[in-house]
Formats: sequence, structure tokens, C-alpha cells
Amino acid sequence: MSESSKKSAITESVSGTPGFGQGLGKGLGTETPRSSNAIKIWAAVGALFLAYTVYVFVRWVSGPFFEPVAGGPTEPPMYMQIPLMANAIVLWIGLPFALWYFLIRPWVRERRFTLDGMLLVSMGLMMFQDPMLNYYSTWCTYNAWLWNRGSWAPHIPGWVAYEEPGHTVPEPLLTNIPGYMYGVLLLTIVGCWVMRRIKNRWPSISNLRLILVTYAIAFVFDFVMEALIMLPIGFYSYPGAIQSLSFNAGTYYQWPIYEGLMWGGVQAALCCLRFFTDDRGRTVVERGLDGIRGGVAKQQFTRFLAIFGGVSACFFLFYNVPATWLGMHGDPWPEDVQKRSYFNPGICGEGTDRPCPNPDLPLPTKHSGYVNHDGVLVLPEGVTIPSVVPIQGSNGNDAE
Repeated sequence: MSESSKKSAITESVSGTPGFGQGLGKGLGTETPRSSNAIKIWAAVGALFLAYTVYVFVRWVSGPFFEPVAGGPTEPPMYMQIPLMANAIVLWIGLPFALWYFLIRPWVRERRFTLDGMLLVSMGLMMFQDPMLNYYSTWCTYNAWLWNRGSWAPHIPGWVAYEEPGHTVPEPLLTNIPGYMYGVLLLTIVGCWVMRRIKNRWPSISNLRLILVTYAIAFVFDFVMEALIMLPIGFYSYPGAIQSLSFNAGTYYQWPIYEGLMWGGVQAALCCLRFFTDDRGRTVVERGLDGIRGGVAKQQFTRFLAIFGGVSACFFLFYNVPATWLGMHGDPWPEDVQKRSYFNPGICGEGTDRPCPNPDLPLPTKHSGYVNHDGVLVLPEGVTIPSVVPIQGSNGNDAE
């Protein structure tokens, strides 16, 4: 291999695409000294999210929630079943090609992992954040007709929302595993291509304007993908959406506008992470990689942790944090959702003693009591209403 070829290979190994985005980080503060501690900080963030992922995965597969959740008596119509199955089949057919192109081929050829390869793995692991949007209240449900093994949500540290074995919001693994892994990566690659075209067309455009344009495009794309495709075919539903801020409000396919703002923010952030690189093809989270001592293996693992930390932070900050808060302010579940058991597999409503989430009722948690269909407070076994503690100095009570 010639000297120029070696340099090209090195560039490709750190940027994922040969020569892509070189120098585009100027103006964002991405050109930092090699002694930067950015990679150590982001690697620590990645290590934290990796520990979380391993923890919930082990608890899930070894616990009572690792079981199929049935879709109930309501059978999804054929206009749902056919595209849902086709979607899963196409995604799994594409998975080995994605693994070969982004992971195996670079390793076989040159014993290295590219940026896109590390993004592929990071985005696949990002799936374990998916249930967090229901952290306090169940406002989004997947179609339980799809193959599933329940959910790891109740094992998320500090989890509050009520769920029990067999009556959780199931995770559709056949779709979400490849969807998060290479589906999100391909969208990110396309987004970077669009950013590059915009930059070439308007070279003087500022980075801030480029980011805002990318965000707007991501919002529009999310509207098309979710509101016009994924929701109508019944892949999932947002029953707890704020209807005054939703498109097709009151239906099983209602799409909250803030969903596009949140996921558009995630997608735009992922595009920026991959697009803005320094003159060595490194992303903002990889600054200081040369300062990592201990051999190539340690350096590359640290690099992966930093990239995983950046990817995870995008999802957590731009989506799950606002989604958790917004989920506590939702409207009553539409009847169009409650009557379809595949969107409501024993979580609430008919067949249970719990009304579906409603802002007029107290918000129950997995530790608290709840109001049943008759308006009666039902407390957990062994729990009683706390007694009233008299205030000192009132009703003749003497202060100590």
C-alpha cells in the first residue's frame, strides 16, 4: 500500500466515509488540542449508558417480564398485518448486509472499525432507552400483535409507571433491533448527504443555519414517516398524547406535533455528530484520542464508548427527557385505542380493574394504590391509609 493510500485508509477509518466532512467542524469548536479531555468525558458517559444497558438486559432476560405479551381478542386488520410483517422481513433481510458493509468488511480488509461501524453498534444499543418515554405514565404503546418478549421497562432504575408481567408495553424486537441498528444509521447518512449538498450549494451558510435547516427537514420527514405511514399501519400508537397539539387527534393514529420536534432533534443531532468532523475526520466526542495510552485495543474501546456516549446523549436529552415530562400532561386515551386490545394488552380498561390514564384521575405508580372503575381506592396488599398526625398546639395538644 502506498503512502497516499495509507493516509486515505486512516482518514476513512475515523470518519466512516472517505474524506467526508473534513474541516466542516470549524466554527463549532471541534478543532481542539490533542490533549483535550473530551474523549474521556464522553467515554465516561458511554460507560454509564453501557452499564445501564447491560443491567436492564440481564434483569430482563432473567426476570418475570421476559415473556410474550399477547395482543388480546382484537385482531389487527389486514391493512395492518401485511405492511407490519413486510416491514420486519425487509429489515431482517437487510441486517446481514448492513453488518457486512459497516462492520465485517472493514475488519476483514484492514482490521479496523469505521465511525459508521461504531455508530451502527451504538444505535443498536440505543434501543434500550426506547421505553423511557413511558417512565412516569404510559402514553405510547406498541402493537402487541407483533412478536415480542415483553419489556425491560420495569427494570429501568427508578421506573415509576405501573406495569406487571404479561401486561407491559411490549417491545417489537423483530422491527426495533434492525430498525434502531441500521435504520437510524441510514437515515443519519442520508441526512449528512443532504447537509453536504446544502453546504456545497450555499458555501457561506453558517453552521447554526445549517443545523436549523437540518432540524426542519428531520421534522418534516418524521411527520411523513410516522403520521402518514407508521401510525396508520398500526406499528404503535400515542394514546396519551396532548390532543390539542396532535394531528388526527382522537384516533389510534394521532400524531403529537412535539413527537416530530423531539425525534427531529435526535435525528438532527445524530447527523451533526457524524457530519462535523475536524481535519483528521474525528467527531467532537473523539477529541483527545491520541492521549489515550494502553495500546490500540484500549484506544479503540475508549473511542467506541465516547461515540456511544454521544449517541445515547442525543436520544436521552432531545427525546426521553421532554417525552417523560410531556407524558404526564396527556389527555384521556381515545376510545379508538381502548377498544383495540393489540394497543392495550391488559394495561387498563376492559378486562382490568384500572381505568386508562386520564388527567381527571390520580396518576398511579407501580408502588401506589389506584382508583378502580367504581371510583374506589384500591391499595396494595398490606398497605393502609396513613393516620393523621396531630399538629402540636392544636386541639389541646401541648408542645414538647
